[in-house]
Amino acid sequence: MIPRNEKVRISDIMTCAISNMLKEGETVFHGVSSHLPMVAIQLAKSMHAPNLVHLNIPGGVNPTSIRKAWYSSAGADLVSGAESYFPLEQIFDLSMREKLDVAFLGGVQFDLNGNVNASVIGDYHQPKVRLPGGAGSAVLIPTAKKAIIWRTKHDKRTFVEKVDFVTTNGNLWKIITPLCIFEFRHGKLYLDSIHPTTNLEEVQEHTGFKLVYDQIKYTPLPTEKEIEMLKKIDPMDYRSIEF
Repeated sequence: MIPRNEKVRISDIMTCAISNMLKEGETVFHGVSSHLPMVAIQLAKSMHAPNLVHLNIPGGVNPTSIRKAWYSSAGADLVSGAESYFPLEQIFDLSMREKLDVAFLGGVQFDLNGNVNASVIGDYHQPKVRLPGGAGSAVLIPTAKKAIIWRTKHDKRTFVEKVDFVTTNGNLWKIITPLCIFEFRHGKLYLDSIHPTTNLEEVQEHTGFKLVYDQIKYTPLPTEKEIEMLKKIDPMDYRSIEF
């Protein structure tokens, strides 16, 4: 557990939870604006998965440091200090050949059936908000072995009864938020665990569909060793930049 005199932060809980989803030997990719999963990947390599392969937008394979990768998680040191170079266009080919184990992706709306909206809010032809669109998500969510989505906001506008537009769907694995972790199985988002900083009532209050779960489980708190390692690999606290 973390030291008694140290406050539990949501960013640390989420980073450690994501890190523990990653396994030794997996090939893992994150895109731009992905500071939290970027740090989680480095934590996994430092703690329990030294042979995990870290891929990223700039193309650096297994960067030795992320300390200067502040610019949208696409800093030059992700390439300059890397073992080799693997360009972005080949990430999609890798995934379509079923060689990409994990992809970290985003979205703006999600529903119980695992639909992801990253395109528009409101009617497609007359939207209230025009979003960036599918980009990598439209390719990587259907083709990566495990697609993990993280959100630093959990409310009824994000987790809705039915998304306004289906950008992609069907091959999610986990969605992690400041309140909980969802797992997609049997065609639905199941509540996998609740963070120890909240409770079932609060999660339901902030979710626009009725929660589905088998049993109530709690996400483990970060250990003291994990917190110590986070301070070493992420001294600038990039993992908290979205909060």
